[in-house]
Amino acid sequence: MVKDATPGWWFDAAGYSLYLRSFSDTDGDGVGDLAGISERLDYLTDLGINLIWVTPFYPSPQADFGYDVADYCAVDDLYGGQRQFDRLVEEVHRRGMRIVVDLVPNHSSAKHPWFDQSPDYYIWAKAATDGGAPNNWVSYFGGPAWTFDEAVGKYYLHLFLPEQPDLNWRNPSVREEFRSILRFWLEQGVDGFRVDVAQGLVKDKHLRSNPTIGPLDPEATRESQWASLDHRYDILQPESQKIFKEWKQICAEYGAVLIGETSVEDPERFAELLDGEGLDAGFWLAPMHHEWSAESIRQVLSDPIEAVRDPRSICWQGSSLDEVRATTRLGGGQQGRERALALSTLLWCLPGIPFLFQGEELGLEQGIVKPDERADPVGDDVAASRDGCRTPMPWEPGPMFGFTTAERSWLPAGGRTDDDTVLVQRATVGSWFERYRALIQVRMERPELRSGAIEWIDKYPPDVVVFRRGSVVVFVNAGAEAVSIQERGEVLFDSFWQLTGTTNRLKLAPNQAVVMVEVFQNQKRPSMGSPGQL
Repeated sequence: MVKDATPGWWFDAAGYSLYLRSFSDTDGDGVGDLAGISERLDYLTDLGINLIWVTPFYPSPQADFGYDVADYCAVDDLYGGQRQFDRLVEEVHRRGMRIVVDLVPNHSSAKHPWFDQSPDYYIWAKAATDGGAPNNWVSYFGGPAWTFDEAVGKYYLHLFLPEQPDLNWRNPSVREEFRSILRFWLEQGVDGFRVDVAQGLVKDKHLRSNPTIGPLDPEATRESQWASLDHRYDILQPESQKIFKEWKQICAEYGAVLIGETSVEDPERFAELLDGEGLDAGFWLAPMHHEWSAESIRQVLSDPIEAVRDPRSICWQGSSLDEVRATTRLGGGQQGRERALALSTLLWCLPGIPFLFQGEELGLEQGIVKPDERADPVGDDVAASRDGCRTPMPWEPGPMFGFTTAERSWLPAGGRTDDDTVLVQRATVGSWFERYRALIQVRMERPELRSGAIEWIDKYPPDVVVFRRGSVVVFVNAGAEAVSIQERGEVLFDSFWQLTGTTNRLKLAPNQAVVMVEVFQNQKRPSMGSPGQL
């Protein structure tokens, strides 16, 4: 099924990251499903979204909730099976939207038939001379990246859980398997792939130990363990680029996009993954870890733009399925919501492809998950787990906030209130939903925000982050005091929902973001609706 698609359509995308298990449950088992997405698509189109990324729906033992795949060419009955997947693709396309699905090529489930039937599809090594692990590599999830298999008499590699053995991408048969997998889903009508762990596929041929940066403390957090090594040999091997080049050629036949989860902190190494030959785009994850200061924000946003070949290839997120929600990370409560929206204003006005993580548009904080309610296998306590960002989407007041008809879901509702729900916010002037929708509208109605060059402006007070794209200027006050700026222009968007029309002076409160068009350009302002206060 070769599509008639415009190459590069993804540069005009307004993306939405959708965590399948927690989005919407229609069959009453407490787990989100594909039918739930289909039934909520009108909500996403109302928000202004035209591209959705759906997390894994493949058959899986659920050791890592779908990121441990047992069959790459099927749909788990837990989520509705193939019929519901086909319906979802049809409904997405009927609305003029597109759908990107997760591809998990770094590792499979240990329950995948390959692990027993084709052991050469995985990475095995003999014990070190002392009988321990073959090298000093650690798992992203903490602890050694090697597990000894008594039956085989060797160690196997897993950069994540032991239930997620790493595939051997130096084996041509693995490459052929995945070429077939890509074509299978492209024939089902998907519009592309988000490649999980894109930085990690090929490993060093000799499995050399990584140089150490600091002492490795097995009792430290998983992040600290990972940071103790210079990851020279376990990730970012140049051979991965050849694989992406093959995949890009396949995707191009269908007009599909190839987006990497490019989880690296160095902008230069990030740029190596976006060389223009393979991945069409990649996620820069630093905006989910910075401090709330103008200096930190400028650096986090400008570094990758300066490093990459084409800044339009950068995917931006302020929150994700793996990180503490921006509202909580940036202070919580009203302050956190203001800052999260201000950050989103910057991200949605930058060159690249912006994504919202589900519920971000509602200003949601991290969900409350008690110790005895935890589901995430990662982290040794509630704070370290990913459960808090994955609690169910609150749709309407009532039991389980409209997510499910079950008495309880796979994760608790998370301490939500009626004011957090979609139903209440869509009926409230100036709600967080209304503000995010207005921001997306500005992004989609101003061509220079999707294709224009960027100019960072430093003539304003140091606590204010400012850049220009064509006739559009974006301001964010990241300081603790109000700032008055002499600037004549027409307000396109105000995160505080106060300013409209033409102004000669901006008085920016702390955490306030304003997007304006320079008046001399005489451009028409997209409507924001009625201003108001939460």
